[in-house]
Amino acid sequence: MTALILHGGAGARRERNYDAEVVHMRQVVEAMKARLDAGDCALDVATAAVVMLEDSGLYVAGKGASPNLAGAYELDASIMEGSTKRAGAVAALQGFRNPVVAARAVMDRTPHVMLVGEGAALFAHDQGLEPIADEAAWFTGAGQGEDNHPPGTLSHGTVGVCVLDSQGRLAAATSTAGVFGKMPGRVGDTPIPAAGTWADAKAATSCTGQGEYFIRVAAAAQVAWRVAAGQTLAEATQAVIDEIGSMGGDGGMIALDAAGNIAAPFNSQGMKHAWLTPAGEIGVEVFRD
Repeated sequence: MTALILHGGAGARRERNYDAEVVHMRQVVEAMKARLDAGDCALDVATAAVVMLEDSGLYVAGKGASPNLAGAYELDASIMEGSTKRAGAVAALQGFRNPVVAARAVMDRTPHVMLVGEGAALFAHDQGLEPIADEAAWFTGAGQGEDNHPPGTLSHGTVGVCVLDSQGRLAAATSTAGVFGKMPGRVGDTPIPAAGTWADAKAATSCTGQGEYFIRVAAAAQVAWRVAAGQTLAEATQAVIDEIGSMGGDGGMIALDAAGNIAAPFNSQGMKHAWLTPAGEIGVEVFRD
């Protein structure tokens, strides 16, 4: 049994057309289905899926990133393997194409969980990760049309994936450029295991939204803890989103449990997401009536 769910951010606005994103998300799920059918592990599939999302330029992550208030592109990502609880992350990374690959390298090649800023960039260089030769030519600013909150508030966009492989292993990965117009050095929930990304033996979660709120409730890990305590995945994820909403925050999350159940609650206008069920069915959704 295999399953997967991915998201392209909970900043979707009803006045904007998402046909390109819908097509692309389906393509990513189809490509990852082929890898899962071939026996690839959840961790490798999670990495590959986020790389496709980062490289598309369609979302506020990777190539689609928007700059901070100083005009710099600071990217965040994290990845976590459920069976071992190994995790890796980078924050405020500049100059490299795929922050999720850097996060995976931190997990696989260092004794650490997170590297930030200049240290993350030096590590990425030492590992031979692909640099961005020309930022002006590389970044698309795809998220500019999704600046979805009033000035001075936390407009957002992120990508992420949760995967269950044929061996019953769960993994999750998340990547972002952070909120729009963020202060230099700002770090949200995305690169923080437990806040924006989580995977254990029970459930995997990837979050998207106003990260400051997700950090304050340990959103991603809280889902798994609720599942372990007996709640269904749907109950657990909705409870966390409701808690964030009660605090004044918005966003969404995707989650997947060890039985292949999926959940994707959000309290924003829409959340771009797509999924693969254990029965092999693929779906894509942005808005709900």
